[in-house]
Amino acid sequence: MRIAVLGAGSLGTIVGAYLADGGMDVELIDSYQAHVDALNQTGAKVIGTTEFQANVKAITPENKSGKYDLVLLLTKQLYNDAVLRELLPFLNDDSVVCSLQNGIPEKSVAAIVGDERVIAGSVEFGATFIEPGVSSLTTEYTQFKKYAFQIGELNGETTERIQRIKSALDLVGGTHISDNLVGTKWSKLLINNAFSGLSAALNGEYGDILDSDIGIVSAAHIADETIKVGHENGIEFAKMNGFDIASLEIKSQKDIPERISTLRVVMQPSRLLKASMLQDLEKKRKTEIDFINGVVPTRAVAMGIATPYNDLVVQLVKLAEESQTVPNFDANIKAFEELLNVGNIDSKRMSLT
Repeated sequence: MRIAVLGAGSLGTIVGAYLADGGMDVELIDSYQAHVDALNQTGAKVIGTTEFQANVKAITPENKSGKYDLVLLLTKQLYNDAVLRELLPFLNDDSVVCSLQNGIPEKSVAAIVGDERVIAGSVEFGATFIEPGVSSLTTEYTQFKKYAFQIGELNGETTERIQRIKSALDLVGGTHISDNLVGTKWSKLLINNAFSGLSAALNGEYGDILDSDIGIVSAAHIADETIKVGHENGIEFAKMNGFDIASLEIKSQKDIPERISTLRVVMQPSRLLKASMLQDLEKKRKTEIDFINGVVPTRAVAMGIATPYNDLVVQLVKLAEESQTVPNFDANIKAFEELLNVGNIDSKRMSLT
């Protein structure tokens, strides 16, 4: 099986390192020339919650050649149209493109490469790009080895090809086949919305959100908004790492303390993770916010569902994009505090009527 890791950034570097070490024929493809050079010269180095290094082959996109049997798509959705059209000449009729991107990109991916070529997946570990050739694993190593990916066919079937791809990805970390792919992607979207979105909007690691009373309550409300909009769209949320994501829905104000406690336990292994969107802001790059938190308000409009917490995340991240600045935690947490105060006033008014 000839594999391409398309988008060998923080996650792709780790994926490529373990695949290469496992004896797979794999190319890491990335547009950052210094990174490609370092990968070829000194190998892919993984630090953080583990220490690991592997010799890899890396190329820039214009140096693609031959045909790939499996493409692990890890580029940002912002660039999908150009990236996927450039990929087409390097695919066989039976090649597979596995979308491991944030958000829910499968329809747009399939529109370019064809429905029959697409499977989808969810990356369930975190990483931070440190420097050319070096990526930091921010998820606890034992957790990473148990739950690294969920993958699945678009129709939910367990096919021979999905089993082959699982066998390859198991070389990286624990890979689980999902028969509810859409639910899997929405569950990952919920985690991204609640923590990656806040990480970018506030400028902090996941641990900073977990330790902040306002941050963790806001995360609980973001998760609740995502669940409510998902349910209205007919989504059955899939379990993640054995955890029932849909149980985070807030049905009354009395549920909030329990939801906070649950999030603090469930997200504890990811304390060190810093959102890739925040890393983009630090580099003065455009983020994927429209494909992450922005999905919820877009889907909610026709249903009349209010999504003030996701709206605020989008607003703050876009403000940072436009001003090419990194958010200030202390300043932006006040915006969420104000939103919480408004919500508490509204709840009290409702209880009196």
